[in-house]
Amino acid sequence: MTVIDGILWVTAGLVLTGIVLVLIRAVLGPTVYDRILAVNAIGTKTVILVVLLTFIKRRAEFLDIALLYTLINFVATVAILKFKELGRLG
Repeated sequence: MTVIDGILWVTAGLVLTGIVLVLIRAVLGPTVYDRILAVNAIGTKTVILVVLLTFIKRRAEFLDIALLYTLINFVATVAILKFKELGRLG
């Protein structure tokens, strides 16, 4: 294991810690918008974690998965907010 791999593993651990903290906000959030924002942040941190694993494992295929997950996370967040605001998606 190189020094860079060690730094990447520590960074991945810190990102996981951030996911846990945001998960607490998602559960305790006083409003629906706090919860939606927390779930969106969890999705964003998950993408960061997948990209870190791409560099740790040296597998470029994971970048495609991260990009797809980013798009799904964005569309889902917009759809949920639109449904919450208007009561319908159309």
